Amino acid sequence: MTGGGNTGGCQCGAVRYRLMAQPSDAHICHCRMCQKAVGGPFAALAVVNPDDIEWTRGKPAVFNSSENVQRGFCAKCGTPLTYHYLGNDRLNFSIASLDAPGQVVPDIQIGIESRLPWCAALANLPERTTDDIMPEDKKTNMGKNRQHADHD
Repeated sequence: MTGGGNTGGCQCGAVRYRLMAQPSDAHICHCRMCQKAVGGPFAALAVVNPDDIEWTRGKPAVFNSSENVQRGFCAKCGTPLTYHYLGNDRLNFSIASLDAPGQVVPDIQIGIESRLPWCAALANLPERTTDDIMPEDKKTNMGKNRQHADHD
């Protein structure tokens, strides 16, 4: 990863991190727990050693989603950030929380028993940009954006 690809954080910027090693095992998880944790059809995750992530601003709050799994998120804005199987030396982090998420490409899908049936057809759906669907009067008057920039 280059060009800021090793930093990331939550939507509001209260929690920021830097990866001290290249992530591995990038994957899409379709399990029901991940669906609920991210509020979406799947989670895109990659792995680092817990010692290889440096929290540069704030720290994630945690939720024990099972006896063995702890999920980290921003307590202020709710952004899902990590998944940690307790006792394991692997920390999964949300690929989308990276400042340059396109640099980490998943190479496997897991938890496919819970994959939503329409996921296979996503690439075939019609596509539009945000500007394409935004009414003209909203393009210049969206209100103040409170999202943290993809960098510090």
